[in-house]
Amino acid sequence: MESPRSVLAVGLALFGVASALNDGVGLKPHMGWSSWNVAQCNSASAKYALDTANKFISLGLKDLGYEYINIDDCWSTKSRDSSGKLVPDPQKWPNGIKAVSDQIHGMGLKFGLYGCVGDKTCAGYPGSEGHEKSDVAQLVSWGVDFWKVDNCYTACKQNPRPQTCQNPTGSTKTYYAPMRDAIIGTSTTRKIHFNLCNWGRDDVWTWGAQYGHSWRMSVDNWGDWASVERIGSAAADIYQYSGPGGFNDLDMLYLGSSKINENQEKLHFALWAITKSPLVLGLDLNKISNHTLTVVRNKGLIDINQDSLGKAATTFRPPGAAAPVKGKIYPYWAGPLSDGVVIGLAAGTSAGKYTVNFKDVPGLSADKVYSWKEMYTGQTGTGTSVSFDIPLHDMRVVKVATGSA
Repeated sequence: MESPRSVLAVGLALFGVASALNDGVGLKPHMGWSSWNVAQCNSASAKYALDTANKFISLGLKDLGYEYINIDDCWSTKSRDSSGKLVPDPQKWPNGIKAVSDQIHGMGLKFGLYGCVGDKTCAGYPGSEGHEKSDVAQLVSWGVDFWKVDNCYTACKQNPRPQTCQNPTGSTKTYYAPMRDAIIGTSTTRKIHFNLCNWGRDDVWTWGAQYGHSWRMSVDNWGDWASVERIGSAAADIYQYSGPGGFNDLDMLYLGSSKINENQEKLHFALWAITKSPLVLGLDLNKISNHTLTVVRNKGLIDINQDSLGKAATTFRPPGAAAPVKGKIYPYWAGPLSDGVVIGLAAGTSAGKYTVNFKDVPGLSADKVYSWKEMYTGQTGTGTSVSFDIPLHDMRVVKVATGSA
């Protein structure tokens, strides 16, 4: 299923991603929460950041590895100060950014902010173009741990620049280089996770490892089943670019959306987990349902996502199975773990009985008897195959133990 790719890029992904930012950050997919889907600009505040941090603790999310509290667009004022510095909106941050960052650090969590490589953010706030060193210095002074950088209002053949340029001047790679260099310049002072939100443009997965710790590989997740299909299916073709130090980012987990049902939530979370996407919640934790909370607290899936080997699952085709269809979730997924193999069985297009023989799974031996556990049902077994009746748009994830750890 592997597409032809650059040997250099594949080597980076498999043997130490993020060569330019090889600073010990992003060795596993990051886990946390992001404010945008909650209330857009209104949730870019100290109140939301601190409330969510407290929820991480009270809901047991911190203990499971969720650690980043990331504030998205609209946290600053609409203009820089007379020295060209970013100014936190005093209505949203009455005590400033550092006071909130310090409190979050005091809870054993990390704090993130949002910027943009263009001259404005997507919501029209100051972008970082031409201010990269100054902005990163501010992040360091505030104790920021995570910096998501968007791709709006960049150099464009249209004038004035539109929010989203369809005819750009140059490659997004050149837009992100100054920010990468600024972060490298401060890495001895503070290590910042650099998330490239360039919407998958310019095949970012082939070069993102040389610029940041994670990179958005698609346009946004809009919280519907079509988004899960579009993004999840595309992850299969670029699996080889994820590895310790840099991961394909499939966008926020849009769990709790009214546009997807409970089965679709389970597939959404499971597929993001096994493809080693960051697991970033995009919902109001004060309103999370019991079902969604159970899904995001699935320790087995989290452990698979956070496995130290850091290799993403992709599709495989058992004998007699139909070929993958572009844009649809294929039923059969597998990937290596430090102590076994993960198998994903996804009822992406039809409900039914899904069976796989271990001998047909990459990384497993023919006719060998293995012990296994399924992560949603808790079912365990020993044998040479697994089989499940799976409802439409649901998923089963099996960890097969090989004893290789």
